[in-house]
This record gives sequence, C-alpha cells and structure tokens, in this order.
Amino acid sequence: MSHGVMPFDVSKTIHIFRMTESGGVERILVRDRRDADQVALIRHHLEHEAGRFQRGDYSDPAKLHGSDMPGLKELEASASQIGVSYSELPEGAQITFKTNSLRLLTAIHRWFGAQLSEHGADARAE
Repeated sequence: MSHGVMPFDVSKTIHIFRMTESGGVERILVRDRRDADQVALIRHHLEHEAGRFQRGDYSDPAKLHGSDMPGLKELEASASQIGVSYSELPEGAQITFKTNSLRLLTAIHRWFGAQLSEHGADARAE
C-alpha cells in the first residue's frame, strides 16, 4: 500500500521519528548511501508532503495508515498553529514540526508513535 503514497522503495529506506519538546522531526534515509535514485525520490516526496502538511492536508498518511490514525484529525484541523519545514540531508530528507500548543504537541507525538508502530522494521525512534 505504501507504493500508492510513497514513490521510493520502503525496503531501501528507514523512517526515523524524533519527538521533541516543540514537536518532532521525521527523517527518511536510504539504507545504502550510494543509492542516489532513492535519495532523489525521498527528497521529492518529503518536500511535497511538507507543503501539504503546512496547508493541513494529511491525506497521504490517512491513505496509508487510515483516517482514524492517532493525532491526525488535530493536525489537520489546526495546521496554522504548526510550523512545518523541509530540509535535505546527505542520505535523504526530513520534515520538522513545531508548535507552541500542548494539545498539538501531544497530537504530533501520538501521530509519530502510530507511524513507528505501523512501519515496523522500516522505522525507529531516535
């Protein structure tokens, strides 16, 4: 099902979720740093997703994990209170989420936890 949402090969990547005091950071990195094609696909996807998240469009995670995913409805409804930024990394890219709202901080952390659980061996917490 991830192929309909993520253009890269999930088995060739690792999703890393770091919960922070102001939100969190989601990184997607290639397992083989020489895989330039996968790096390009990761970057394109995350840059696109960061723009959508900033507008409150979390439809791709909903397609992948279900619309009842923990934290998702709160993130969609209050997107203007969440800063979302994209940056490239040598082996992929990352999206940073920041908020001053305790309610939204909790939603981000719940959302990250759900993704960690569902991605299984292709994800880890940091």
